Amino acid sequence: MSLSKFTLPDVGEGLTEAEIVSWKVAPGDTVEINQVLVEIETAKSLVELPSPYVGVVGEILVDEGTTVDVGTLIITIESGVDAPQAATPPAAFPELQAAPSAARAEVVEATADAQATISDEKPADEKPGAMLVGHGSSATMATRRKRHNPQAVAHETMSPPPVHTEPAVAAEPLPVLPPKESVGPVIAKPPIRKLAKDLGVDLSFVTPTGPIGDITRDDVVREANQASVFRNIQTPEWPQSREERIPVKGVRKAIAQAMVSSAFTAPHVSLFVDVDATRTMEFVKRLKTSTDFAGVKVSPLLIMAKAMIWAVRRNPTVNSTFTDEEIIIRHYVNLGIAAATPRGLIVPNIKEAQDMSLLELARSLEQLTITARDGKTQPAQMSNGTITITNIGVFGMDTGTPILNSGEAGIVALGTIKQKPWVVDGEVRARYVTTIGASFDHRVVDGDVASRFLADVASIIEEPALLLE
Repeated sequence: MSLSKFTLPDVGEGLTEAEIVSWKVAPGDTVEINQVLVEIETAKSLVELPSPYVGVVGEILVDEGTTVDVGTLIITIESGVDAPQAATPPAAFPELQAAPSAARAEVVEATADAQATISDEKPADEKPGAMLVGHGSSATMATRRKRHNPQAVAHETMSPPPVHTEPAVAAEPLPVLPPKESVGPVIAKPPIRKLAKDLGVDLSFVTPTGPIGDITRDDVVREANQASVFRNIQTPEWPQSREERIPVKGVRKAIAQAMVSSAFTAPHVSLFVDVDATRTMEFVKRLKTSTDFAGVKVSPLLIMAKAMIWAVRRNPTVNSTFTDEEIIIRHYVNLGIAAATPRGLIVPNIKEAQDMSLLELARSLEQLTITARDGKTQPAQMSNGTITITNIGVFGMDTGTPILNSGEAGIVALGTIKQKPWVVDGEVRARYVTTIGASFDHRVVDGDVASRFLADVASIIEEPALLLE
């Protein structure tokens, strides 16, 4: 028997330390290769470390809740076969041993995708976990993603809370489009209509699954599930302790550092525009009933994501990063989507989103939701983003002033979509209206480019058929 020493590895992102969150084995346990030994928390995410050895657990050398440096000995395993020192990433990530950092990120991401848990809709009594901001959980699905190797610029991707800045320019007026008839009546029993009213659900945009095309209780609850995750249902009692102290570490520490870096490095300029989103809502409803999108979560966030990609192609400067020596314009889109999790706000991104069809993009959004909800988002999935969406509308907010992700030149905030009076052909009608806000790095993006980009995004939300051009 030989004694194998497992040291805390760098999981592929150049991290220097991590906290031991929970041990999955105990002394005396028999372990196999790739069996999870421990869950750690880095500055970006929770990561499960698999065993590179077959053998019996000897000593656990670091207690849960302890933060240690990369390279620290954390566990020993009595093995019958000699194995290499684990100061580098474990055998579950063999490609990381010699690969350059960009390739290592792809390997970690691919491994995370393979290990992500795909589950059916959560039971009603299950507590909500992580959720993409503006994108709920859904049924089992598969993901197909195209792989390319652009020269991406690595940077922090945490999206900090918004601060207010004065817009330097106004958005250009949107094109006037002809109105479209609103959707017809729905079939729902009185108790279902009351439930929908109580939950704030618009029945005209609920996909019916009843035997005669009627809306069921489950249909309403499913539609409301997304928003209810972020709604304060109860007012808790005051705790017994007078104060609560939360250590600033892990994701929260990374968020704070990224917020300060972004706010005091990039001069932010913000723009806002109101948009008639009625046709987007109608399009979303049609997609929900399409057999091609069966079992896939569809929401206005999907159309927003596609609008962003379309607008980036027309205004590539917003998809860039600024250095003291040069401006790097990316001709690919790693689309960041803000995700609210119990550990804080994270921003995983969809790699090479510009090459995806609408269905592929919907599946990728759903995969990010499931992975974030299960706490499986890997550091590589939050790196090399190029532009970000944050959907504050899920909180019922009309608009906001988001802070840029460090290293990015643009971020767009989608506000709540609700019925408001809107003038169409000289007549006031009830239309679904939203407000889109955006912030830009004014060192890179001039006012005219920012205005054209936001106007392009708004034009797609107003008329999704423009995506067919």
